[in-house]
Amino acid sequence: MAPQRNAGADAEAELPEYAGHYRLESCLGSGGMGVVHLARSTSGMRVAVKVVHARYAMDPEFRGRFRQEVAAARRVSGAFTAPVVDADPDGGRPWMATLYIPGPTLSQQVKRNGPMDPDQSRRLMAGLAEALRDIHRVGVVHRDLKPSNVLLAEDGPKVIDFGISRPRDSELRTETGKLIGTPPFMAPEQFRRPREVGPAADVFALGSLMVHATTGRGPFDSDSPYVVAYQVVHDEPDLTGVPESLAPLVLRCLAKEPDDRPTPDELMRELRSVAAAYDTQVFVPAPRTPVAPEEEGAPGSRADTAGKRPARRLGRRAVLVAGVLCLAVIGGLTALQVSGGTEPARKTTAARSAPDGYGVWEAVPGPEGGGMPQCAHGTRGLLCAVPGAVFAIDPADGRTLWRHDVAGTTRSEPPAVSGGLVHPSLDVLGDGLEALDPVTGEPVWQEDMPAYDGVRAVGDMLLLTRSDGTVTGVDSASGEIRWSHRIPGQTVPYFTSLAGESGRPGEPSAYATSPAGDGIGTRVTAVDPATGDVRWDAELEGSLTPVGAVDGSVYLLADGAVHGDAYAVVRFTPGTGAVDRVTLPVPVAQAESGVHGDTVYLMGAGGSLVAVDMAAGKQRWRLETGVSRGSVPVSDGRHVYVTAPDGRLLGVDAREGRLLGQTRPRLGAESDRVPASLPAPVLAGGHVYAGAPDGTVFGVAGRDPAGW
Repeated sequence: MAPQRNAGADAEAELPEYAGHYRLESCLGSGGMGVVHLARSTSGMRVAVKVVHARYAMDPEFRGRFRQEVAAARRVSGAFTAPVVDADPDGGRPWMATLYIPGPTLSQQVKRNGPMDPDQSRRLMAGLAEALRDIHRVGVVHRDLKPSNVLLAEDGPKVIDFGISRPRDSELRTETGKLIGTPPFMAPEQFRRPREVGPAADVFALGSLMVHATTGRGPFDSDSPYVVAYQVVHDEPDLTGVPESLAPLVLRCLAKEPDDRPTPDELMRELRSVAAAYDTQVFVPAPRTPVAPEEEGAPGSRADTAGKRPARRLGRRAVLVAGVLCLAVIGGLTALQVSGGTEPARKTTAARSAPDGYGVWEAVPGPEGGGMPQCAHGTRGLLCAVPGAVFAIDPADGRTLWRHDVAGTTRSEPPAVSGGLVHPSLDVLGDGLEALDPVTGEPVWQEDMPAYDGVRAVGDMLLLTRSDGTVTGVDSASGEIRWSHRIPGQTVPYFTSLAGESGRPGEPSAYATSPAGDGIGTRVTAVDPATGDVRWDAELEGSLTPVGAVDGSVYLLADGAVHGDAYAVVRFTPGTGAVDRVTLPVPVAQAESGVHGDTVYLMGAGGSLVAVDMAAGKQRWRLETGVSRGSVPVSDGRHVYVTAPDGRLLGVDAREGRLLGQTRPRLGAESDRVPASLPAPVLAGGHVYAGAPDGTVFGVAGRDPAGW
C-alpha cells in the first residue's frame, strides 16, 4: 500500500504506511493533534490507530501530553471504553492503537435519525452512568464528555477521547489561560473555577448529553459560546422534550453546584427501578445511512481532546477534583469520600512503638466509610479530619485521644494549628469560627464572623477574605479581630502560607497573587498577617503560583498559558530581587509541589514525579511512578513521600529518583467517589503517617521504604 496523504486543509506531507506492526488502511478522522486510522495487525485484527501530527512530534510538551494520554487510556480500558492494544509514545511519530469499535457516535446518530425514544434514552443514560462509574473508579475525570465522544456499539455506549491536547481548544479565556472543553457540555465550575474540576463535571456533562440525545439540542443553546457559558453558570436548563421519566434525574445532573449532583452509582441505582434501563434489546438501531467521518478523530473513531488542571483556590464549597489532566485529566485510583458520622472508631492495629513516641500502626478513627483522613502534625500528636469530625491521634499507637464533630460533608484540608489551638473547619466555610484545646478537643472560643469567602491560618492569625476584597485578621488564640482592610494591589486576595521566607523566625508571610498589569505576568504580594501591612510586592514574568519558601527565597511554579501545566520553577529572593528560573524539559500536568532545601519536587497527573535542583539550575531526575496522580510530595532530604489515590504511600530515593517501596492499597468497601484532594504525608519522629480512602490512618518507618 502506498503511503496515505491527508487531503485536508491541514495536510501533512506524507502519512506513514505502518504504525509499529499495524498497517494503516484508511483515515477515520483528524483532530487538533492527531489523525486516527483504521488499521490491521499482522493477524488481521482491526484497530484504530492514532498518530500524532508530524508538526507536534518534535515538541516535548505535546509528546509528554501524549504519553499521559496513553497512560489514561490504558487505565480506563474496559467494557465502556475502547481498550488500548498497543502504543509507542516515544517513537518518531508517537501512536496509540485501540480496539476498533464499529458504530456511529451519538452526535451522528441524533443528526441522522433524530432524537432517541424514551427506552433508548434510558438505556443510554444507564450505560453512560456505568461507564463514568468505571472511569471515575480508576481516578480519571474525562472533562469533555459530549455526543461526539460517545460511540454507540451494539453492546452499549463507549466513551472515547481521554487526553490529546490541542493548541486551539477554545476561544474562551481565564486569567491563567484558555478554558479547555466544549461550552455546551461544560459544567459551571469549568467556567468559574477551571482548576477545581472533578468527577461531578462529568455528571453535569452527562445531563447535557442526555438533553441532546432526547431533543436534538442542548439544555443551554446559543450560536455564541460566550452566551452558552453565561447560561451554564447562571440560567436554568431547558428540559422541554426530555422524557418525564428521565427529566428529574437529568435536572439533578445539571445542578450548578458539584456537591448537589448524583454520583454515577446513585444514577445507576435510580435507573434500576425503570425496567427498560437494563433490557436486552439491541442498544441502537443499525445505521440507516453511511456514517461520514467527523472532523475530529479518536480511538475507535476519532481523535482525543485536551483539558485543564484544578486550582488551589479555596471556595465556599469543597468540590471533588481530579486531579487529573488537562482534559485528559488523569485522576487517582479509586477512592471513597462520603459523609462522616458519630460512630466510634472501628479498629486500631499497633505493630510496634518507637522509644521516641512515634510508632508503626494503622487505625480507623472515624466511622465506616468516613472518607479519606486529612492529617497534620499537632503539638501533641496527629490531628486528622474526615467529613463531619476532627480527631486527635496518639502517634505512638494510633489511639484516638479525642473527637470533635464539625459541620461539612467534604474535607479538603487537615485541621490547622495556629496560636497554640486547633482550628478544625477552615475549609468548611460559614458565618463563624471555632478553636479547640489541643489536649482535650474542647472548644476554647467560638465567634460569629462577617460572611467570608476564604480563610487561611498564617502564623498566629486567621485571615478571612470577603468577596469585595476586604481581608480581616483574627487572632487565632483569642478569636479577636485585630485588623480589617483591603490589600493594595490585590482585588480579592486568597492567601497561601509559606513559612520561612520572611527571615524572621515565627513570622511567616501570607502570599497573594493576581495577574500583573501587563496581563502576562503575576503580581506577588507578601503580607504581614499580624497587621495586614505589605512586606513586599513584585511583578514577575509568567503565570505563577507560590509553593514554598526557604532561607529568604520564595519558590513558585510557572503555568503554561494554554494548558495550565507547570513548565518552569522560579525562585525569587525579595532581599536582592534575584529571579532564578529552571525550565522543565517536559511540562508537568496538574503539578502538586513541595520544597526541601534547594530542591523542588513536582508530582503530576499521570504519575510523573520530578526533582528540580534550583542550586544547580536543572531538573535532577524524573520518575514515572505508575500512579495516575499523587499528593503534594513531602521530603526529609533522603526520601520523597507521596500519597496515591488508592491509599498507597510511595517512598522514593530523593537523590536518584528510584522507587524504593510502597504500602498496600486501602480502598474500602465502596469506591464510587474520587477524593477531592489527596492528603500529603506527615513526617514526624522519623516516621511517615498517611490517610487512605477506607478511612485508615497509618504510620510507617520513614527510614526504610523498602520494608513497607
